[in-house]
Amino acid sequence: MRKAIFALAACLLLSPLSPEIREEPPETAAACAVLLGPQGQILYERNAQSPALIASTTKLMTALVTLEHAALEDRVEIPAACCEVEGSSMYLRAGESYTVEELLQGLLLASGNDAALALALHCAGDEGRFVAWMNEKAAELGMAHSRFANPHGLDALEHYGSAADLGLLMLRCMERPELARILSTPSVQIRGESYVNHNKLLWRCPGCLGGKTGYTMAAGRCLVSCCEREGTRLVCVTLSDPEDWDDHCALYDWGFAHWTQRSVTGSLRYTLPVYGGDAPLAELAADPLPLFLPKDAELRVRVELPPFALAPLRRGETCGRVTVLRDGEVLGSAALRFCQDVAPENKRRDP
Repeated sequence: MRKAIFALAACLLLSPLSPEIREEPPETAAACAVLLGPQGQILYERNAQSPALIASTTKLMTALVTLEHAALEDRVEIPAACCEVEGSSMYLRAGESYTVEELLQGLLLASGNDAALALALHCAGDEGRFVAWMNEKAAELGMAHSRFANPHGLDALEHYGSAADLGLLMLRCMERPELARILSTPSVQIRGESYVNHNKLLWRCPGCLGGKTGYTMAAGRCLVSCCEREGTRLVCVTLSDPEDWDDHCALYDWGFAHWTQRSVTGSLRYTLPVYGGDAPLAELAADPLPLFLPKDAELRVRVELPPFALAPLRRGETCGRVTVLRDGEVLGSAALRFCQDVAPENKRRDP
């Protein structure tokens, strides 16, 4: 068995992509705000973990839970109770039936409170059970500062969320092709009625893929959105923000200008002495480690390798690791692997 004696090599410095970038993020009018990277990294925040009223952005969770309990083509007969819900509506008619997909369109484009209740009753049989599912899903997603009391978002004492939590919710919603498609739809016709998406960012913000608006007098203007440029997706959330359209556009412009996806370790190569093999040295390469980072980030790579290796060696076999750090914080690590086979040295036989 090969004995690996690991030595800590000196840290290597990786130069920033754009060392001149130092611009601060834009100011926002939001009481709470967050800008998230592709894996949920917080790029910008303002009271992002503080619980607040979230109004109709609630309907993102309603839609997500609905898809776990119903098919798009399911038909839903509308009870009279759904037509009595106050607030925004898609104006359902009692006794008529709609597909789940039509109700989701009315829920997410027109922000129909009637559609929210209809979906909850169809999926769970009663509103309370559906709300329990919403809270279970929130716990599963790590939404530690959120609580749901209804499927539509009308103000309630035990109904709240944080900007960071809603960002995580939006990331999950965009992973569902059905929701991503509906959220990006500018308008739709259902039973002769035209419903226009309330999310003006679809027209005002380059790369916007979708989002959900919300408003009550107590909550103020709430907005959750997702934007993609050059293959990278960001999510922005603002709560109680009278300038939400402008703030989302400004935060996206700043985020895409100052952050980038970097494959930090994929080009790193090392050589290691080999004893007992048909080659004196073996080359190793680090596995790719994609990280979403500020363009001016100065990174250090810590390398752990044994002083030598004993043949035979196989291509792809791991031997050591590289760890990436920024300001002393570990961002991730990747394995080092041999790039070629090294066979045992052929022994000479005496004549």
